[in-house]
Amino acid sequence: MTGGMVIPMNNAEDRILRVWTPILLRVILAAAVSLLSIGLLVSLRHSNSDYSSALETIRQSFASRPRPPESLLREIAEGNPIAIATLGLFVLTLVPLARVSFCFLLFLKQRSFVFASFTAYVLVGLILGMLLGRIG
Repeated sequence: MTGGMVIPMNNAEDRILRVWTPILLRVILAAAVSLLSIGLLVSLRHSNSDYSSALETIRQSFASRPRPPESLLREIAEGNPIAIATLGLFVLTLVPLARVSFCFLLFLKQRSFVFASFTAYVLVGLILGMLLGRIG
């Protein structure tokens, strides 16, 4: 929308917006839920009866400094449940990032620069949050 006017979209743009965007978001969400579930099942399989020591191990794992991505992939291949769940959480963060990115591109295409600037502000906030979470 621009100043109360709706800019018509052609059929290809409308199809991408109405059909493919929700499908892509659902696929990302399903992948995240699958990875988180697999991480949970693997952790249940590897857990021992001493829950306090398992909780302490998880806490120390999250408190450790960030590891490089290749280390995470190696741990996933080894079946580390925390690494699998970490990947699931990362994929889960892609859902809002993808949705806001699609909205930003749509607003640019429609030449709705006010909405595009607000969306860009949110997109930058999401990206900075991910980067600061990785660094901090």
